[in-house]
Amino acid sequence: MNQKNSFDLDKCFGELDDPFKLFGEWFNKAKETEINDPNALALATADKNGVPSVRMVLLKDFSEKGFVFYTNLESKKSGDIKNNPNVSMCFHWKSLLRQIRIVGTITSVSNEEADNYYNSRAYGSRIGAWASKQSTVLKNRDELYKSIDNFKKKFPDEKNVPRPNYWSGWILHPNEIEFWLDGDNRIHQRLKYIKSNDNNWKKVLLSP
Repeated sequence: MNQKNSFDLDKCFGELDDPFKLFGEWFNKAKETEINDPNALALATADKNGVPSVRMVLLKDFSEKGFVFYTNLESKKSGDIKNNPNVSMCFHWKSLLRQIRIVGTITSVSNEEADNYYNSRAYGSRIGAWASKQSTVLKNRDELYKSIDNFKKKFPDEKNVPRPNYWSGWILHPNEIEFWLDGDNRIHQRLKYIKSNDNNWKKVLLSP
């Protein structure tokens, strides 16, 4: 194990049966050490033809139900998800020399959850959700700025901007969660949780 990283996954293998608890511990630590966006993750999807895409998104919530992010439902990522709900997430915290990989299936969040999160966003971000036709081709940036100005005129009350019906959230329900620790001489530590048919988690150590 890298001397800069005193965490011991071998100990977790013997003692910690809940991967969400371990995720929470690592996530809280990342909030202390990462300069920007400790909730950033790489989201991998594949379209109906199996062609993969990966991009960075922000984790907005997590629980034993899964891991939540929000986006335009007409975006490329959402189109992939609608055709193929099998997705993967990867968190990499360089400051901690740690990584978490998550694999599972994805479903939409409830309208209530989407409304609650949308209403917590800044006014400009809520307007942006209306103005941007995510992933579509722009003639120029002025086209986008004009759209933003138009929606500001349409919704001038900062406390009353309704959520677009094409903007919501997705929740990844994991069936595998792998924790990775950097090690000296590339002898890393890897602990993988695998969900069984009875919804319990099995733990295995992986070779680096």
